[in-house]
Amino acid sequence: MSEETAFIVRIANTDLPGMLPVPLALSRIKGIGYNTALAICKSLGIDPRAKLGRLDQETLSKIEAAVKDLAAFGFPPWMLNRRKDLESGKDIHLVGSDLLLVVREDIERMKRTKSWKGIRHALGLKVRGQRTATTGRTGITVGVRKKKEGQQQQK
Repeated sequence: MSEETAFIVRIANTDLPGMLPVPLALSRIKGIGYNTALAICKSLGIDPRAKLGRLDQETLSKIEAAVKDLAAFGFPPWMLNRRKDLESGKDIHLVGSDLLLVVREDIERMKRTKSWKGIRHALGLKVRGQRTATTGRTGITVGVRKKKEGQQQQK
């Protein structure tokens, strides 16, 4: 470890704060959660309490390689976020803008095929089976109006 601290460290096209411990800093990358970050630290032999900005360049390049290709570092398939990809058929792990683009493509494909989830996405409704009678309302329909006293007596 070097004595000087880098305040900003760039990994996977994401600027990470160097003053945070390695797992917390890595979890700021889209597609890497805290548990995945801890697993990366354990597989590379990095102390999870070490600050990201204090690591040497060689260790940072190992972290970068692990983040880009988790399967090559011996991670089990159930830890990857894109199993049996439609295009390649492989188990891969996407991070950053790649993840956002692929999710957007998946939603567009569901809309084109007019699947149930695609129709719900297109209509702007809840997709995963949540109740919609009282929650998820937008616009003026929120709440219930009481009738005025004069209108109640006319009945």
